Amino acid sequence: MVFAHDTNAALTAAVALVNSAEPPDTMTTGEHLDAFYATYRYSGGRTGDDAELGAVRALRAPLRELLTSDRDSAVRIVNRVLAERRAVPALVRHDEWDYHLHCIRDDAPLADRIAVETAMAMVDVIRADELSRLSVCADESCGGIVVDLSRNRSRRFCSTACGNRVAVAAYRARKG
Repeated sequence: MVFAHDTNAALTAAVALVNSAEPPDTMTTGEHLDAFYATYRYSGGRTGDDAELGAVRALRAPLRELLTSDRDSAVRIVNRVLAERRAVPALVRHDEWDYHLHCIRDDAPLADRIAVETAMAMVDVIRADELSRLSVCADESCGGIVVDLSRNRSRRFCSTACGNRVAVAAYRARKG
């Protein structure tokens, strides 16, 4: 494991949220947000209303900027996110997870919790100088983000579909 579990989970969730904006948009309904919330297991409550969905959707572009920034720009963004949301680190233990950091109240809006958890994950990435683990999908027709948490840093595509599409195109080009 490259990072602690909570860092891996926050990075994976942030990438999934950012990539939901790629065509076709997969974060357009309350049901989509429900599935995201259940899959990535954010703690705390939800309002479940259209305003919450809108706030989470609006977070995708700023998170994309953060995940694709150079190190110094990422530091500025992380510091801004943490300051604006008054992040205060606390060690917590819940569900099956041992102690880990939470930096925002469980009753804060979901979009704020996502932003702070992503910023805290990026703190680890920046401190370890591992921004190369975040990249844009190698499929030139895709703008998805890739988080490569593999040991050998071999992940190039945001999804199996993109990897397969590139492999099929390469095969067809060879068979010409």
